Amino acid sequence: MDLTLLYRGPLASCDYDCPYCPFAKRRDSPRTLRADRAALERFTGWAAGQDGDRLRILFTPWGEGLVRSWYRRAMVELSLLPHVERVAIQTNLSGRTAWLDDADRDSLALWCTYHPGQTPYDRFLGKALDLAARGVRFSVGVVGLPEHHGEAVRLRNALPDHVYLWVNAAEGHAYTDAEAAAWTAVDPLFGYSRHPHRSAGLPCRTGASVVSVDGEGTVRRCHFVRDELGNLYDGSYRAALRPRPCPLAVCDCHIGYVHLETLPLYDVFAGGVLERIPAGAPWAAGATGA
Repeated sequence: MDLTLLYRGPLASCDYDCPYCPFAKRRDSPRTLRADRAALERFTGWAAGQDGDRLRILFTPWGEGLVRSWYRRAMVELSLLPHVERVAIQTNLSGRTAWLDDADRDSLALWCTYHPGQTPYDRFLGKALDLAARGVRFSVGVVGLPEHHGEAVRLRNALPDHVYLWVNAAEGHAYTDAEAAAWTAVDPLFGYSRHPHRSAGLPCRTGASVVSVDGEGTVRRCHFVRDELGNLYDGSYRAALRPRPCPLAVCDCHIGYVHLETLPLYDVFAGGVLERIPAGAPWAAGATGA
């Protein structure tokens, strides 16, 4: 079986307090952290035993995972498994990076978000340049708020040309054509994020070759559709895997709409769907402050 899994355990704590995030500066109890660690170790053990399958794994924690030792360990262990084609995680890049030297950097990748106001620009850029020097696959990006534009331009122009900088449309923000053009100068693919995508009744890879998994092992087609397909650990989900249309009116999150078959994003991001790295380089767009 060829399967992509989006894993999200109980972890919901973060070291940042971004005003656009409901989990800002949230603290998990020791009990929740223990549960999250046990759930992740169970998932990693399951993945290690699936050597007859071909797996791609993206960790999408509500909080920041890489400040926790068990996420770093899981990333390394999974990257070394020959049947894991890719293991990636969404991260604010606030944690250490030396642990990456123990991983297989052909299969490990990072999806890094820069949050202006939460970390000094020079510190984030230094971490990104460190990743590049270590040969780590990664993308970086920002939320497309007006106050972030200058910092995004500055970051785009400082990053190596091969590093893709993406821009997420800010939730609830309607972009004028001029604003959209300014963001597109930073991220040539911003148009895919600008508006939610109509998805009702359209074919999507989720539920067939892509699934989401929670800390209990409950399998759903994606993070945004609550219907259960079965459980990962008893294998009951396998019988439910099949092509099916999307039941939602629209899809407005990259980790969802990237899997819509009506969009060309599997070609755009060929080889880098999970870590949001497009095929081809360079990706420096010659961004300006206009």
